[in-house]
Amino acid sequence: MMKMTWMAAAAVLASGCCCLMNCDGTAAKAVSPDGKNEIRLWTSPLAYEVLRDGKVLVAKTEIGMKVDGACLNGGADYSVAKRALSGCVDTPVYKKAKVCLKGNETAVDFGDWGVRLAARNDGVAYRFETKKSGRIKVNCEKAALTIPCPEATCWVNKTTSFGCEETVNATLKAKDVRTSEKEMVYLPFVYSVAGKTVAVTESDVNEYPIWNFTRGAAATNLTFGSKFANWPKKTERVGGWGDVRNLKEGGRWVRINEHDDFIVETDGTRTFPWRTFILADQPSKLCEADIVYALARPACPKKDFSWVKPGKVAWDWWNDWNLDGAKIDFKAGCNTKTYEHYIDFASKTGVEYVIFDEGWSEQLNIWKDSKEVDVDHLIKYANDRNVGIILWMAWAQVYGNEDRVAEYFAKKGAKGFKVDFMDRGDADVEKFLWKFADACAKNKMLVDYHGMHRPTGLQRAYPNVINYEGIHGLEQMKWYKNKYDMMASDVKSFFVRLTAGPMDYTPGAMLNFPIGQYTGNNHNPGSVGTRCRQMAMMAAYEAPLQMLCDSPAKYADNMECFTFMAATPVVWADTVGLGGCPDTMAAVARKAKDGSWYAAALNNKDARDFVLDTAFLGDGAWKVELFRDADDADKVPAHYRHETKAVKAGDKLTIHMAPGGGFVAKFTK
Repeated sequence: MMKMTWMAAAAVLASGCCCLMNCDGTAAKAVSPDGKNEIRLWTSPLAYEVLRDGKVLVAKTEIGMKVDGACLNGGADYSVAKRALSGCVDTPVYKKAKVCLKGNETAVDFGDWGVRLAARNDGVAYRFETKKSGRIKVNCEKAALTIPCPEATCWVNKTTSFGCEETVNATLKAKDVRTSEKEMVYLPFVYSVAGKTVAVTESDVNEYPIWNFTRGAAATNLTFGSKFANWPKKTERVGGWGDVRNLKEGGRWVRINEHDDFIVETDGTRTFPWRTFILADQPSKLCEADIVYALARPACPKKDFSWVKPGKVAWDWWNDWNLDGAKIDFKAGCNTKTYEHYIDFASKTGVEYVIFDEGWSEQLNIWKDSKEVDVDHLIKYANDRNVGIILWMAWAQVYGNEDRVAEYFAKKGAKGFKVDFMDRGDADVEKFLWKFADACAKNKMLVDYHGMHRPTGLQRAYPNVINYEGIHGLEQMKWYKNKYDMMASDVKSFFVRLTAGPMDYTPGAMLNFPIGQYTGNNHNPGSVGTRCRQMAMMAAYEAPLQMLCDSPAKYADNMECFTFMAATPVVWADTVGLGGCPDTMAAVARKAKDGSWYAAALNNKDARDFVLDTAFLGDGAWKVELFRDADDADKVPAHYRHETKAVKAGDKLTIHMAPGGGFVAKFTK
């Protein structure tokens, strides 16, 4: 584990409790460099408070941790050290080329444990740190949250399973957010109060369970209790859907049958996850925040990640290997000839990767290829055409075999893995995520963690981990029953889920249906909303490994749209929020590393006109290439307008978006 440095060389150190009290009664505080954000700490009992511009956004809330049966919840004997952080770090796989590390930290030291506060211009955070000898057991952590106003608007996702974060989000007042006995609110948790926006999430989760909230039906205050998964005491591997056999190896899930009475046994000297609060004056600025990345563990300077190649992926599973309409002389399906067709299409169109999803191996056994798929031949076939192969596998097939899996498939020439069905959030699965990321890094392999919770900073330590799911994404359209508002969920996800980091939403559907006129289709799936909405997601949704969900046959029939989507970057030099809020629309501008800019927006079910202010361009004359909804896109969502015009930086473009619509624009000098 990372050992902490309690006293920086330039720290200002004071000892004793009485002389440390601030005029507001707090023992310590950290204030952001711009003076706007503040986190305060009390020591008897241990409690924190969060403010922006002097307005309380998180009311005074008690926190604590129990270690080896002893409560770490404050005391009268402590010291305080402060330090200022500066500098920038290059970010080769991110939404910006550089992240500013400027901020202020305050460490409150109680002897063999302490609490560290951090304040940046984009938010604040706190975390526990211990410096105990040997190994310790963390029995529990109290990491509660108190919203100061019952009428605060909250954007909430709930789940009944730790780590399974693919639910539809909801808009509720703080007083109305409740969880049943089996439910929990998972992060990011976003709310608006006192004219400000707060996104609660976490960073640097390593060998520790993820953070969740509960607020029971009987709760009378606005404090949300924390909920962590205990350490798994007994587990078993189970098979596929309907197959619940206890397997010695392979399978789909590693299911927990019994939990222990502690959350983790770990090194006694270590830092614990940051409890992170992104703070903004309006929701549209959440996408600009870097605090999760900035507070995460840096990549080891001895490790070389220059080989990491983000890109697009031609994906098979969503479109069910459907090549209807293509001129082929074989039967399409999960077989060698179909994959050759996908590879040829990717090579011809500049798509960097093809994924082999479930079906390439025999009955979830990655050591035995399906009789229909010649994996060795296809990997060579793809590499010869400058296309990389990414292999899907359920995590039960990798768990405990991390190094063997990475080494074996790297020697075959595969470029990475899509690992699925973790569906857990305990400390054991977190250890796996880091261990497999390291094994893959040693073998120059990429990782897409599907079937798991939101990102928590691992991608900074291991830039080869280039996407995560944790989202109610487009895959849900295969069994969509038109029982919820997908348009609203897509917009909310931009402001909520995306604040934690990249997401494997898998956009790019070419069959586009009006709102209320689509139900799921496994073999020939489509999307709700307009074509331009699907195109906009390529730039709006951060995804360094971006799945192109539809089939080569459908893309071949829609090359004007596909060519633009395939050329849209997946990593960026800068990101600027342009407007909207979780209940209406989302709009963002992203700067490509070649100096061009992309602007993209997506709408809820209401039609609206959006004024695109091009001030983000800086100065000068530009050419804009625009895809926008056609006038009849509410009735025929696949209709669009493709326009090119000259603009000057600062011009304002009024763009109409149909119900469930969107637009995407590329600006070139």
